[in-house]
Formats: sequence, structure tokens, C-alpha cells
Amino acid sequence: MVEQKYNSGMPVIQDLADFDKSSGGLLERIIFSNRMLVVMSCLLATLVLGFFATKLEVNASFERMIPSASPYIKNYLAYKDQLPGLGNSIRVVVESKQGDIYDPEYLQALQEVNDTLYLIPGIDRSWMKSLWMPIVRWKEVTEQGIDGGAVMPADYDGSEASISALRRNIGRAGIVGSMVANDATSSMIVAPLLDIHPETGQALNYGEFSTLLEEQIRSLQSDKINIRIVGFSKLVGDLIDGLYAVMLFFGISVVIAALFVYFYTRCLRSTLLLVGIAVAGVVWLLGLMQLLGYELDPYSILVPFLIFAIGLSHGTQKMNGILQDIGRGTHKYVAARYTFRRLFLTGLTALLTNIVGFAVLVIIDIPVIRDLALTTSIGVAVLIFTKLLLIPVALSYIGVSKKAALFAIEKDRAGEQNRSALGHVWHGLDRLTERPWATGVIAVSVVVTAVCSLVMLDLKVGDLDPGAPELRADSRYNRDVAYITEHYGLSSDQFAVIVKTNQDSCRLYQTLQSMDRLAWQLQQTEGVQTTSSLAETVRFVTSGMAEGSPKWLTISRDQAITNSSVDAAMISSPGITNQQCSVTPLIAYLTDHKADTLNRVLQVAETFADKNNTAADAEQPVQFLLAAGNAGIEAATNIEVEKGIFTMYLAVYGATALLCMLTFRSWRATVVALIPLIMTTIICKALMVWLGIGLKVATLPVIAVGVGVGVDYALYLLSVQLAVQERGGSLAVAYRRSLDFTGRVVALIGLTMAAGVITWAWSPIKFQADMGILLTFMFLWNMLGALVLIPALSHFLLNPDRNVAPPEFASRDQVAPALAQRAKAEV
Repeated sequence: MVEQKYNSGMPVIQDLADFDKSSGGLLERIIFSNRMLVVMSCLLATLVLGFFATKLEVNASFERMIPSASPYIKNYLAYKDQLPGLGNSIRVVVESKQGDIYDPEYLQALQEVNDTLYLIPGIDRSWMKSLWMPIVRWKEVTEQGIDGGAVMPADYDGSEASISALRRNIGRAGIVGSMVANDATSSMIVAPLLDIHPETGQALNYGEFSTLLEEQIRSLQSDKINIRIVGFSKLVGDLIDGLYAVMLFFGISVVIAALFVYFYTRCLRSTLLLVGIAVAGVVWLLGLMQLLGYELDPYSILVPFLIFAIGLSHGTQKMNGILQDIGRGTHKYVAARYTFRRLFLTGLTALLTNIVGFAVLVIIDIPVIRDLALTTSIGVAVLIFTKLLLIPVALSYIGVSKKAALFAIEKDRAGEQNRSALGHVWHGLDRLTERPWATGVIAVSVVVTAVCSLVMLDLKVGDLDPGAPELRADSRYNRDVAYITEHYGLSSDQFAVIVKTNQDSCRLYQTLQSMDRLAWQLQQTEGVQTTSSLAETVRFVTSGMAEGSPKWLTISRDQAITNSSVDAAMISSPGITNQQCSVTPLIAYLTDHKADTLNRVLQVAETFADKNNTAADAEQPVQFLLAAGNAGIEAATNIEVEKGIFTMYLAVYGATALLCMLTFRSWRATVVALIPLIMTTIICKALMVWLGIGLKVATLPVIAVGVGVGVDYALYLLSVQLAVQERGGSLAVAYRRSLDFTGRVVALIGLTMAAGVITWAWSPIKFQADMGILLTFMFLWNMLGALVLIPALSHFLLNPDRNVAPPEFASRDQVAPALAQRAKAEV
């Protein structure tokens, strides 16, 4: 991302006729001999891919958000058809504003909402539950035995008698706190969702589904009822709505970046060209995403931002080289070729480093993260054409204004005489190559890193806030979640253990007893409100068949009694087990889905399963399989994130180290380049602890992005420094030349990228705001770390015994031959 700001050091050729067009490498000659073909090809590609970009869909998939290879998720996917409501479902709460639910007008409004929701495509109608659905039933013990029926009386007509019967049935069904609010001011409709749209046969589009909920369900609100909707599909819908607002931030980023570049170069036409080509790179990416079958989701929305910022930053360096050459009188065509000649190989290395830094995210077993890794890598690969080829060719046509070229030269000369406070600091950076200063900087860095290392130990994997942390706390969705938590005894955070047996073996005493013991252990776990299981229901039914005697509130060892109780339970509580009585969910209702809560519940369930699971070939095998329910799925996702983060560190730093070794041919230079990156990662994780941000799917890519982009600062600073040192220059002189030729550009790029992403902090999507803050920190800190730590580390690792610079290095114009020689050696 950061490219060398070279002074020419090459012949100043004012007349194009004096330039040897056969000079330069083969690729350079091919590109500049076919300039118009390059421009027209890129223009055509932009138009074609722009057409496909307009067809790119914005959506998110439930199953792409979860680690499908996780053993826990495999268990869920294997039995999800037999576990209705324990995966992807929607919950609609209809609240009475003027009283309670025992009102004919309210019940009529509830029926209208129920029937409307029932007909929306994507609803699994077989398992939809509400007061108006016959699947919601009551049961009670009478003198004749156990009686039961649908909660809504079959003869309901709105009369006081039928409403009294409804009130009585709700009490007997035991659904107060789950489907009816504790204060009876609202009731809930629970609707599992299908994965496939029943009419189109395509994957359910959550954006469209959320829109239907707003248009057909939320629109039924009136001055008498209020409607609240929660669930993954509604959350995704709100995130997608937020994406359209985020598009505005993309425009703001474009303007901010363009202003930074213009005030640095003072050339309007080339600034507009660079912005246009950077936007074209984004268009190419979006078009390719559509052609490759990708969708734009709330997590991949950062990719266009990054590709634009990286493309514009690289392009600025191309223009900077041309500014320097034209300012010294070189023809614009020759200047473009000089810049291509000097920067192509280094720029290609930088982009390859970026690609590797992003690509390593594919090792995280979460499809949405893999998609982000692949699409970002594709976007950076696009920059090879738009940044390395198109920009020099385009600038060879339009050049830069003479005023801007002269301004660049005068700015460099004035920089030498700068006596402002900032100027003194800037021109004093080379003193960091001296032992006292280098020792002090490294000592401070060690202390800061040590403190942050201790702080980052408190970093949690998962959510740290109730509700949906992806959205703001005051968002409508989180207000709806808060209402449900306040008014209902059972939360929507369900952790389900799947009890797998042979057919009809869920009836066995040993199976039910083990299930009951696990339920008891979960109930004693902090964060668990209550549990629901077949064992609990069987205990109640057994007591009911014995005239409600509390002595029989147990699981009978008499198999005939237990069989009868299980049969009654399956009739009175549909979904409590499957028809074969072989897959039975044990559900724990959690107070929240925070990381600590999930870890405690997961540990209890895992420990119990390890001790009580029997072999599949046992006479009566029983297996307690984790995990289903939204909380169970999130727990499995957290495990994959925690497991993948260490592997990702090894991969991203290993790949970066390898590319640095190939670039510098020196392990010492590689260490100098990597230490600021490692320090930035540690401080960033400490910052996450201080800001209350958990490590999860949304924040995991930030680390890889910061490393992949941040290494460029070190690449270009060290390239100049090492080139000068190889020509005999002292470390102090070499680093001063590095600052002169690349330092200001490094600062410009760090500020440009930080200014582009800090606008995310105002995003309605909270996790994007968190990403914006973290990325801003990493871009700035990587830049500062490179400028400050590289000279200090170089004093101890890259400081040969040369204290006086040879005469040829008194002039800054002598650096380019050294760089050209180094590039030729690398080739």
C-alpha cells in the first residue's frame, strides 16, 4: 500500500524523441507499446463488470454464519428436521397497549397476525406455535386421569365464557412466561423457518423475508396493539437495511481520501483520475463477485472499502513518482515509464503480501469468513491491473499539471528547511538510529507490549452484551429483545442437547433418568433459567395418572407406566421427541448468550456427555450430542473462532515472514518488519478488552486485515533503507533517505486509510462501528510503529560498522540508481 517516493536519479528527457522506447523490461515495453489497448480493455472490463455489479444481491444465510464442519454443528444439521424451532426461527410478540390479552379485540388482532404470518413463504407451518395454533395444547390431572386439548377453545366466539375458558387453558398449559407474558399484556408467535423458499426452490432470502415481515406483519400495528419481531432472519434484515445506510459512508470515504490526495499533490485532474480508477477497482470486484456466485452480506461490506482505500493509496504513490520526474523536466510519457520501471516489482510484492494476508482467513471454518477472505483476495488481485498497469498508462496520457509538479519539488526543498515543531520531530526521526534513542524506544515498546499482553488475556470469545451486539443498543431490534427479556420468564436464548437413542429407546428408564440428571445439573448452572425435557414431562404425566399424587412425581421403573407416560407426553407436547422416540431435545433456557454464560453451560454439558455417552454398538446406546438452539449454535461458533485464531496467527505471520524473506533476503530485516506488526496485534486485542468488544466472526478479520495491510509500511521503508546501506551508506543516512523518499507517503497513506474507515464509527451497525475503530487504530499504529520502531530495531539488527556516508549519498537524487540496482538483483 505504501510505495516509494523516489526522486528520479534517471536521465531528464524533455523531448520524447530522445527517449529510447526499447529500454526497460519486456513487460514495460509491451504495456507502453499498447497503451490504448490497455486503456480500452480496462474501460470495457469496467462497463461489463459494472453491469454485473448492478445485479449483485445483498443477503445473508443462516447456515453460512455457522461452522458447518464443527462436530456440534454437524449434529444439529443431521437432526434439525426433527428439532423444530431449535435452529432458525422467528418470534413475533403482539402486545396490547390498552389492557391484557383477554380481550376480544386483541384476540382478533392476534388471529389476523397469526394467519398473515402463516401464509408468508418460508414459514414452517407444521411447527408454528401461537394461541391460535392447535399444536399449543393444555393438560391437567383430573379424577378420570389426564385431560387436555388445544389452548384456544374450539368453540371460541369472543364471549366472556369462551375467554374465561381460554384463560383457564393458558394456566393449565403452563405457557405463561414462554408464550404469554408474565403480566398477560402480550403473547408470542413462534415460527420455525424453512431453508428453501417453497415457491422458488432457492435459498430463503432473509432480506426479502424481513421486508415481508415489515410490510405484512409490522404494518398491522395500531393504536391498540404493538408488534415486536426478533429472530435471525429479522436481525439480518435490519443489518441489510443498515447496509444501505453504510453506502453513504463509502461516498464519504471517497471524498475524504480524494481530499487527502489532492492536498498532498495539488493536482486536480490526476486526483480525479486516481479516484476514478480506485472506484473502478471496486466495480470490478463487485462484478466478479456476482459472476462467481457471491452475495454482499453485512460482513463482506468492508471489502469494497478496503479495496478502494488500498487502490487509491497505491495509485497516489504512482502519481507521486511521476510528479517528481515531471517536476525535474521529464516528459510525462517518460516519467510514467520511469515510475513503472521502479515500482512495478515492489508494488507487485506488496500486493501479493496483501493477498496472502487476507487469504489465510480461509482456514477459519466459517463460510462467511471464507467468503470474505476469497473476495478480498480477488479484490486485491484486481489492483494488479488497475493500480500497477492502468494508472501509469493513464498518467502517461494526462500527466500532471506543471503547477503540481513544481509544488512537489518545492515541497521537498522546503521540507529540508522546515523549522516547525512537527518539522523538527520529523527531521529528528533519524536520531532513533542512535543507541540511546533506540534503547529508549525499544524499552518503552517492551513495557507497552507487556502491559497490553496482560490485558489481552481478558479478551473474551463471543458476545459481551445482551440482545444482538451486531446492532446498537437502542435499535428497534434490541428494544424488542429487551421487552421480551423483561416480560417473559423464558428467554429466546436456547441451548439444546440432542439425546440420541435407538428407536423407542427414549422410553427406557435409564435414558430418562440420565436425561433428568443432566437437566438438574444444568439448572444448577449460573445463567440457566430453567430446562425442558421429555423426562420432566414424563414425571408430570406419571403423577397425573396417579391422581396427581406428589409421590408419583418421578420416573417410574415400571416400563409399562413409563410407556404410557411417554405416549401421553408425545400427544400433549408435540415436538418433545420425534415419532420414532429416538431423537429427543433437552432445552436449557439461558438468561443471555454472553461468552461467559455459554462457556459455563457448554462445560457442564460436555462433561456430562463425556461421562455418560455409550458406544454406538452397545445394547442400548445413549448419546448426548451438542448442540442445537441458537445459543448452542453460537457456542459452537465461538469454539471455532477460538480454535482458528491461533492457527490464523501462525498462517498470517508465517506467510508475511516468508514474503519478507523473499523480498529482503535477510532474516534480520524480516524480524525488523514483523515486530511492529506483532506489537500492533497485541495492543489491538488489549484495546478490544478496554472497549468491551469480543472476539467473534465480525471482529476476527480485523487482525488479518491489519497485518496484511500494515506490512506494506515496513516493506517500503526498509526497501529504501537497505538499498542505501548496500551502497555503503550509514544507517542514519539510509534511514534519512528512507524518510525523505517514503516517509511522508507512509504518513499520508496511514492517515488516508484511517480517515476512510473512521467514518464507520457512526454506522447503525455496531459491529461495523467496532471494526472501523479497530481498523483505524491498526492503520495509524502500524504507520507510527513503522516510522519509530524500524530505525530503533535497525540499530541493533541492521547496523553495519559504517558511521560516515560516502559522498555520493550527500544528494538525495542518488537513491534511485541504488533502488534500481537492488530491484534488478531481486529479479
